[in-house]
Amino acid sequence: MTTLNRLPVLERRRIQAEVVRPLWQAMKAEVGEARARRILSSAIVEAAIAEGREFAEKNGGPGGIRGFLSFQHLWDADGALETEVSRSTNDEHVYRVTRCRYAEMYRAMGLADIGFELSCNRDATFATGYDSRIRLSRTQTIMQGADHCDFHYRMAREET
Repeated sequence: MTTLNRLPVLERRRIQAEVVRPLWQAMKAEVGEARARRILSSAIVEAAIAEGREFAEKNGGPGGIRGFLSFQHLWDADGALETEVSRSTNDEHVYRVTRCRYAEMYRAMGLADIGFELSCNRDATFATGYDSRIRLSRTQTIMQGADHCDFHYRMAREET
């Protein structure tokens, strides 16, 4: 395990954002904001899938919703997220994020315009990388200006 991986996720995201900031500025200048955003988003999605797969491998393979939730504390560490769980079963986990220090951090860093790509964009793809049966539906995020994020993770139904 690298030193970076021992840090709380919020701190890792801050360090990553410091590295991304000048790259983001250079990409926007070189290829325009829309294309730079697509490149950034694609890279973050691929990294999140790989990270999800790595978590699965280190934890004995895909573990469904319960396995996925067993390391949620890594993202919540140091009060990074304040949440309200409304339903949690083996097949789904539904909750709201009412405070997101990730969004607060990106705003303070002047990176609110790409905060969704740097953080929220990872949520569904990390889960799918961890267990390809997990799906996330979400209609809003604090990062995009809502007063809360609404997460609904569920297990995809087996096809017969």
